[in-house]
This record gives sequence, C-alpha cells and structure tokens, in this order.
Amino acid sequence: MITLPTHVMVVDDESAFNEMLVLSLKEMKLEVTAAFDGYQCLEKLAGTHINVVILDIKMPGMDGIETLKEIKKRFPLVEVILLTGHGSMDTAIEGLRLGAFDYLLKPADFDVLMEKVGNARRRYDEQEARIRKAEAQKLKVDSRKGGINPLKP
Repeated sequence: MITLPTHVMVVDDESAFNEMLVLSLKEMKLEVTAAFDGYQCLEKLAGTHINVVILDIKMPGMDGIETLKEIKKRFPLVEVILLTGHGSMDTAIEGLRLGAFDYLLKPADFDVLMEKVGNARRRYDEQEARIRKAEAQKLKVDSRKGGINPLKP
C-alpha cells in the first residue's frame, strides 16, 4: 500500500513560533505550509491539498474560532488541532464542539503534537475512505437502475 505524505498547515500570527514549528514538522518528513492569519489560511486551503491544520486560537483579525468555522464549512474533511493558552480553555472546548479534532495547550510538547497530527491524519483518511465507498456504492445502485452503465461508451 502506498502511504501518502501528511500535508499540514501551521496557522499562527507569532512568526517566530510559526517558523520554528514549520521547520520541526518538516524534519519529521511532513509537507508543511505556513499561514500567519485566518484569511491567509483559507486562501491557501483553497489552492493546496491539506490534511491537518494546526491553528492558534488567539490571532488578530479573524481569530482561530472564526477560522475553524470557515474551514469546517468550506473544507469539512480537513482536521484541525487548536493551540491555546491556559486562559483559553473555554474557547478550546467551544472549538471541539465546532468540529476541531483536538487541542493542545501552548507551549505544546512536540511529541504529543506529532501524535495528535498522526491521529488527525488517520481520521482524515478514514473519512475520505468512507466517502469513496459511499460513492462507489451509489455508482453500483445507479448502474442497476439504468442511470449509469460504465460498460457503455
């Protein structure tokens, strides 16, 4: 079986933290894209295949919760891991209710983050596989009804 690389986007307005995390993730052989605010995140998601977004909650302009809502509306399969400070636990819980995969407190332990990224990627793959299976089943049903015949030109 071919294993596809995991594509991660790091979204954090603190450029030093963002760049350090991007480099660390690349060292782990992940494909990584950086965004420095919610608007840039959504713009890049529209043009790049991403499996997992690591998203800071506290950002100026469009905050992490607003960004999460838009990600889930436009790119429902993309899994989101929220990064939050100790004072933002209520916001992290709200994010989980809105569809975030998980959250981490800053400063996050890198090994725990990698474990969560791996779990999020597995969930992404499982969702995608269920969709492919449902689409294949629909094609079978449609072909039996005479709607689609894959054998006819």
